[in-house]
Amino acid sequence: MDIEKIRTLIALMEEKDLVNLEVTSKNDHVSLTRHYDAPAPTMMTAPAAGNAPVAAEAKTNIKAGSVETSPMVGVFYSAPSPNDPPFVKVGQKVQAGDTLGIIEAMKIMNPLEATQSGVIDEILVDNSEVVQFGQPVIRYKA
Repeated sequence: MDIEKIRTLIALMEEKDLVNLEVTSKNDHVSLTRHYDAPAPTMMTAPAAGNAPVAAEAKTNIKAGSVETSPMVGVFYSAPSPNDPPFVKVGQKVQAGDTLGIIEAMKIMNPLEATQSGVIDEILVDNSEVVQFGQPVIRYKA
């Protein structure tokens, strides 16, 4: 099976969020499996100077209002590239479906999209910070 067919199968796995995919034809057999890292336990440590609070502290400091959480373990990026402006800023109005950031997982850039319309109240993680599954990332005004 040629590499383009394999890439197409990988894209299908990502699009449909499949963990396993097996394809057998007359001359070929391909079995693909995606492995997800289990979320690491959160450690209660004091943040280093200039760093954001650790995930456990961020979770306890959340106030009223809706929150967008990370759908996976990965690295959060607030902009498409280092020289570009961030996708969103505090006080900015967003619509459901707008890109709030990118989470890189397994060398794949996954957009973090707004699930609702609202005004950004707080960005709870820093650019290039590792985020855990379910970790609050963006909070909307109540």
